[in-house]
Amino acid sequence: MSNLPQEIHAYVVGEFLDGEDPADLTPEFDLIESGIVDSLGLVRMVSHLAGAYAIPIDDIPLKPEHFRSIGAIAAFVETATRAAA
Repeated sequence: MSNLPQEIHAYVVGEFLDGEDPADLTPEFDLIESGIVDSLGLVRMVSHLAGAYAIPIDDIPLKPEHFRSIGAIAAFVETATRAAA
């Protein structure tokens, strides 16, 4: 999953930025604090991760720290996919 951060970045840009400049969207950029991902966005993100990376949806805890940044999401997905294997 070497392209995982780039895949997640592309998903966030496509689904949440709606034409805005993604220049500030670094791996550490706080998606929740900035308001890019809200509670509905979190549900959309969980659904996407479950489908795209074959993570059972029941195994995805809705903890903000897992979704705070692209880096955090990538780390969570890597851990969850290893655990599911």
